[in-house]
Amino acid sequence: MNNIRFDVAIPARLQSTRLPEKALAHIDDKPMVIHVAHRAQKSGAQRTIIATDSARIVECAKQYNIEVILTAESHVCGTDRLAELATKLDWADDQIIVNVQGDEPLIDPTLIQELAAHLAAHPSCALASAAHPISSPEEIFNPNTVKVVINAKGHALYFSRAPIPWARDAWPDVMGENGFSASKAAYVSELPVYRHIGIYAYRADFLRRFATLTPSPLEKVEALEQLRALWHGESIAIYVTDKAPIAGVDTAADLERVRTLFKQGLPFA
Repeated sequence: MNNIRFDVAIPARLQSTRLPEKALAHIDDKPMVIHVAHRAQKSGAQRTIIATDSARIVECAKQYNIEVILTAESHVCGTDRLAELATKLDWADDQIIVNVQGDEPLIDPTLIQELAAHLAAHPSCALASAAHPISSPEEIFNPNTVKVVINAKGHALYFSRAPIPWARDAWPDVMGENGFSASKAAYVSELPVYRHIGIYAYRADFLRRFATLTPSPLEKVEALEQLRALWHGESIAIYVTDKAPIAGVDTAADLERVRTLFKQGLPFA
């Protein structure tokens, strides 16, 4: 796995809806996006690059000697931003790039490396992502928890905020006023339910191609950009890990939780 050559790209912007300017929010001794970059640098990546539309993030990255590229403000998702990066840097078509979100200051460097290796091992796939098994009914029915269904080859069949796969003989009995039943919880534990982890590895040729693909109706309805790739017939290799990653930062409460974890000390700091 150490022989896999890959770069890490970190899309970052200031205009976050739920927590504005979170990329520059300080955690412990430095801004969040810098923590993400430092984690990524521990993964074995050849290059770690922040891609942003913000001059303030550019200046911040330069202060910490992190490579940074200024991109357009018009991008609607992180993958579109990295597509511009792939063109600007003229990566070779087979170059592997791991997309690490700028709000994941607790990202495990090992997961980054493992995902790059997983894509390298699946040459028929244009991209790869990760997932881990879940069994909690509350998590399965939570629309903020994205689920993925995987086929026999380990490729994604579909991603959804809905509880998939749907347990025909169990779910109807537990959707009433009494909430989650013990029998439901026991049944769920036998289902192959996977939570999607929002980290991606791409080949550069796919990134450049992604920018030309029209958004799909599924992507718009579910608000999940990876559905654009499936809609247009691309294969996504799913790396299944037993280790659930520590959640990133979406809200002010998340930010305080992560700050507390840093104060306590991290197992892979």
